[in-house]
Amino acid sequence: MKTFSDKTNGLLNFMELKQFRYRIIYGIMMALLIIVSLACLLPILWIVLSGFKTPAEMYSIPPQLLPSGFSLEPVKNIWVKVNFFKYFGNTLMEICGALIFDLVINGLAGYVLSRIRPKGSAVLETIVFGTMLLPSVSMVPLYMTFVNMPILHINLTGSFLPLWMQAGCNAFTIMLFRSFFNGIPMDYLEAARIDGCSNIKIFFKIILPLSKPIIVVETIFCVIYSWKNFMWPYLILGSTERETVSILLYQISSGSMSITMPEIMLVIMFSIIPPGLFYALFSKQIMGGMNMSGIKG
Repeated sequence: MKTFSDKTNGLLNFMELKQFRYRIIYGIMMALLIIVSLACLLPILWIVLSGFKTPAEMYSIPPQLLPSGFSLEPVKNIWVKVNFFKYFGNTLMEICGALIFDLVINGLAGYVLSRIRPKGSAVLETIVFGTMLLPSVSMVPLYMTFVNMPILHINLTGSFLPLWMQAGCNAFTIMLFRSFFNGIPMDYLEAARIDGCSNIKIFFKIILPLSKPIIVVETIFCVIYSWKNFMWPYLILGSTERETVSILLYQISSGSMSITMPEIMLVIMFSIIPPGLFYALFSKQIMGGMNMSGIKG
């Protein structure tokens, strides 16, 4: 555990903490942070504990924090009752496809704008950046496009493809890749071209292996967004066998499923555990990704 003498950065440094008044300020700040942390954790703790209560305990006055007993039988029963494995598998399918489209298509677009730079790339770059400034008014025409795909005249609703296509067309991600690729020395690319590599082979053999930091960051962003995404999966996958976890939660909240309040809490707990584990494993990369998202090209 770090002591005051080990503290070299932050709002208050070691020299300031030698003074009594700054120690008081430091203690107040830590107390406030602990209170805020508890305020964030208590709802999650309440959800987990409520899942093991009986309906009578759930609605008891005054509220009862701890259940009378803990048993894994309700967990097993509700898992089978709502068929949570199906929704979880569908969500993983959406995430995997979106991630592939995201890294390959957006990465290639960023590579073209950063390193190939054909004629008109400056205009194209301005257009891509300009799309980030447009208001979010494209949902209706985009949905109509998926219902009746131009030229092909096919209906893409009911499949994951529209969700994957949206992940592969993200102006912010393109500019993020472009900014990172600008830092890769051109010497590597020129040496690969002398050896006879094509542009597409350079991207997969040279650029991607050198871009692990941005790939990790974009993977985190894509997984988090896909897991919590509700509107588009609901519009595209609603009333099919491909509903995701977010749609399941909506169906439960709308009362379309006949389950008790403790069972609802268990389903919510199921939906919280995967992103919680994901954050616990990649917390450093997530924090680093917040910083990297602001890099300049």
